Amino acid sequence: MPYWGLYLQHLEFSAEAIGQLMAILMATRIIAPNFWGYVADRTGRRLQMVRMGAFLLMFFWLGVFFTENFWPLAFVLLGYSFFQNAILAQFEAVTIAHLGTQREQYSRIRLWGSVGFIVTGASLGMLFDHVSVGWLPLCLLACAAASWGASLAVPDIATPTHANRQENFFVILRRPAVMAFLLAHFLLQLSHAPYYSFYSIYLEAHGYSRSAMGWLWALAVFAEVLAFTQMHKWLPHFGERRVMVASLLLSALRWAVIGVGVESPVVVWSAQLLHAASFATFHAAAISFIYRQFGDGHQGQGQALYSMLWGLGVALGSWWTGMVWDLHPLWSWLAASAICLVAVLMLRRPFPSAASSTS
Repeated sequence: MPYWGLYLQHLEFSAEAIGQLMAILMATRIIAPNFWGYVADRTGRRLQMVRMGAFLLMFFWLGVFFTENFWPLAFVLLGYSFFQNAILAQFEAVTIAHLGTQREQYSRIRLWGSVGFIVTGASLGMLFDHVSVGWLPLCLLACAAASWGASLAVPDIATPTHANRQENFFVILRRPAVMAFLLAHFLLQLSHAPYYSFYSIYLEAHGYSRSAMGWLWALAVFAEVLAFTQMHKWLPHFGERRVMVASLLLSALRWAVIGVGVESPVVVWSAQLLHAASFATFHAAAISFIYRQFGDGHQGQGQALYSMLWGLGVALGSWWTGMVWDLHPLWSWLAASAICLVAVLMLRRPFPSAASSTS
């Protein structure tokens, strides 16, 4: 994510084309997670799906080495991301199943993904100060192969299937709290598009080195790690809704500060600490909310819907950001900030208690 936009720029794609290709990476989350969630909830074979997805995303990634044109590259990214979505949502469900009654410990496991991001993000930034960003596909192939190998080492565990369902999936979706949460989540991901697609390009245009970019991305994820280590304390104390509202407000501040203060390194580095809010705290609260609302029998589809809206938000956001970026980048950042404030309005009503949400 930190360097893919730079790689596409290296291939001399326009800002509009970069936005479209970044959108494709996320667009498959609109359909794929629900397909995989449905299959997983019927079969309970979530870990096998994760392993298969890890192998096939590695296979599709090989196509990046054979094309530098828009449509063939778009096809490769479509296949790659379709199978990537076999992994993300279902591995969340596998993790929750392993934790059993200790679900509050989820964030302390999830932080290791963040540690991996810090290591690769910072090291690749330093590497690309000395070699061409054209080496990025090979580096990512190594990461994909390592992910597949790691998935083979994860112990399997039985997970609930559709037989465990006590309530219709669409009845759950019609709950006001669930609808408000899903809309707020979609808007938050929509606001992330300038960051995911154009942040590194924005920094390079203002004189930041690629090693500095790597460390900036790493700092953001370091802040995420610190937040994950505390979420098992914060969630029971503040509750899911308060955590989400605070996350959205701080996200609005983050996007505005990046847009306006990019010329000041102090401002830029400080803004990265707010990634703890724009991702970690909201995500941990969201996973807790999904488990409580969707129950055992609908976990796969609940996680898949969450992932789908993530992809839809970033895909649409990447598309519109690419359309307006050349007009004035600052507009994208200020629009992202405003979107987060609208999302806060979606969560103005308290969430129901665990007892009332299942009654």
